[in-house]
Amino acid sequence: MSSLYVDRKNVELKADGGALVFSENGERTGTVPMRVISRVFLRGDAKLSSGLLGKLGEHGVGVIILSGRKGAPSLLLGRPHNDAARRINQYRFSLDAEYCLRFSRAIVAAKLEGQLEFIRERKDASPMHRYPLSLCERRIAGMLPQIDAQTTIGALRGLEGAAAASYFEALSEILPESLGFRQRNRRPPRDPVNAVLSLTYTLLHCEAVLALYGAGLDPFIGFYHALDFGRESLACDVIEALRPQADRFVLALFRQEILTADDFSHTESGCLMGKAGRGRYYAAYEIRAEHFRRELEAAVRDIARTIGGIKEEEEEEDE
Repeated sequence: MSSLYVDRKNVELKADGGALVFSENGERTGTVPMRVISRVFLRGDAKLSSGLLGKLGEHGVGVIILSGRKGAPSLLLGRPHNDAARRINQYRFSLDAEYCLRFSRAIVAAKLEGQLEFIRERKDASPMHRYPLSLCERRIAGMLPQIDAQTTIGALRGLEGAAAASYFEALSEILPESLGFRQRNRRPPRDPVNAVLSLTYTLLHCEAVLALYGAGLDPFIGFYHALDFGRESLACDVIEALRPQADRFVLALFRQEILTADDFSHTESGCLMGKAGRGRYYAAYEIRAEHFRRELEAAVRDIARTIGGIKEEEEEEDE
């Protein structure tokens, strides 16, 4: 199963049996069997019918619409998981302060370990930047043993924030000056690296929402990230450990010159990636996304198993 990226103006999508049909200016330009698609990403002025949305839902295909110049996502999900009892268990666990703290410690530990691994990897590969990377390495390595000593989720967030500040400061040292990266910024991102980090985190978040929804979990009810109106807090939880891998992917795009500063423009809306750059980005993302999806599915499965329902489901499948 793969993703379909549509990033063109004046494209119309329709359903024809079990196929997705593309048309431009009234002429049929291509078809894709729905059975091979797991999700559709739409950007630009694409047109599609309610009948097509229904067909995609029947096939369990999620639709992610990246609207506006900033690419803010809207999700249209396939059919939900049938077991509402799993969501009731999730709500109960979200009110268990001891469980939420244990869960949060594990999330922060996994994220810091991922950051530390990436910093060590870049230190070995970049001798000229050894000093700032070694400094960051010592800081994060010193924070890891402190995680289990934190008695509140607020304290864990403080530790995570301190690690992130040191981590992105170190990354700024190894990126070319022409990219203008000084620190992590967003809403809007003000340089090419932050623009691609934000897009990658957005796509990962959408992947997490689809995985959680398909497993019968409520993406809005998290254990580390608190309830916040309109935020899928559990999706935020499960992508935290994957962020260092996303960072590795983004930096490799610039290091290998798949993307360069010329692929971006600066406007009042922030730093924006042009269409040609987006085409190369989506192609590279889809290759890496298979790994991200496996990691997300494993994380979601662990959560579902902890709160109940997975064992019974596996037994039914064995029968």
